[in-house]
Amino acid sequence: MRHAIVYGDQRIAYRVEQDERRTTRVAIHVDPDGSVVVDAPPGFDDGTIHRAVQKRARWVASHVAEARNRYAHVRPREYVSGEQVLYLGKRYILKVVPVEHKPGPVKLKGNRLIVETKSGDPNDVKGQLRGWYRVKARDYFVTKISDVASRLSWVEQVPPLRLLVMNKQWGSCSPTGQIILNPHLVKAPRECIEYVIVHELAHLRHHDHSQEFWKLVTTHVPAWQAAKKKLDAMVEVMTAE
Repeated sequence: MRHAIVYGDQRIAYRVEQDERRTTRVAIHVDPDGSVVVDAPPGFDDGTIHRAVQKRARWVASHVAEARNRYAHVRPREYVSGEQVLYLGKRYILKVVPVEHKPGPVKLKGNRLIVETKSGDPNDVKGQLRGWYRVKARDYFVTKISDVASRLSWVEQVPPLRLLVMNKQWGSCSPTGQIILNPHLVKAPRECIEYVIVHELAHLRHHDHSQEFWKLVTTHVPAWQAAKKKLDAMVEVMTAE
């Protein structure tokens, strides 16, 4: 259901979702697009939830403003030479090369990411880039998950990986123990990718975001807050298509 709080002259809508893993308090999230989601334990009445959100109205308003400001500066991609593209936290220049023959594979060369196209259609370039990112993401994530899992005592075997484009998540851990990662994440710096992987592997031990969960994450990624902040600041650029 949709609800709203008031802060100054602003009316900020929020959506309530029941989270069976929560028992005592709500959790408030501001998504990258500025929408507000409140996870509440089953049985919490609307009044209790509203008071909890209203109590943090200043925090909610500031984070909504930050998210909307970031989105305002993101331009849609045109898939032409000269655009910047990201890979493992580094910026490369896209070079689109028209060819008469069958296009070769996308390749990195120096500071350029080269895409050959026979049609010259930006959608062709876009499709090739998507495919390249998925291959690179799978290769990098599989290796990284194996490396990280070998350092975590509670992970008995390397969990399977699934790639899934998600609008509001970098990753998740399924009830069966499958690690799901957003292929856009391969554009992020390596330390950010490691944080997300540790975060999801920690859910194999703690299925919620309890205090114990965050202690576990902090033990293995002491600077996780800096990594998360960096991800939050880059999300619009990383997911823009």
